[in-house]
Amino acid sequence: MKSIDIKVLIDAKQLEERIKELEKQIEEDYKGKEIVLIGLLKGSIMFMAELAKNITNDVQLDFMDVSSYAGTESTGIIKINKDIRDSVEGKDVIIVEDIIDTGRTLTYILEYLKQKSPNSIKIATLLSKPSRRVVKLDADYTGFEIEDKFVIGYGLDYDEKYRNLPYIGYLE
Repeated sequence: MKSIDIKVLIDAKQLEERIKELEKQIEEDYKGKEIVLIGLLKGSIMFMAELAKNITNDVQLDFMDVSSYAGTESTGIIKINKDIRDSVEGKDVIIVEDIIDTGRTLTYILEYLKQKSPNSIKIATLLSKPSRRVVKLDADYTGFEIEDKFVIGYGLDYDEKYRNLPYIGYLE
């Protein structure tokens, strides 16, 4: 296996502390309400699991798998490979994303889910790259804003590898 040089951008302790802050903010915003967390596969898995396990509200988990890439290039065509299983009509939904880059895919998902008549819909993202945004989109809950680097770890991958790193790293 070829070795790559991974630099730590956000260590495990920083991730843990920031996610706990986001949990508290979500609990405050949704006092006494049930929340439906919809994770966008595969990258959101680590963040969503950590986020959900300490929220004291009743939490339902669901997932979507959406693609807009062929290889490393965006096709501009967004395809839903796996839709949510349960109805979100009248429910409070938080879309959980690993990283917001251009914002195109998440904007599409946001509009798609709005058609399913949730009570409310917000976005939680672990990472945001505002310099790459091509559509106006801001998350309601953001872990970290980062520079335009290719990041891996904590759910984010490079050719389906490195998702299991306990930190966010980048390739030099």
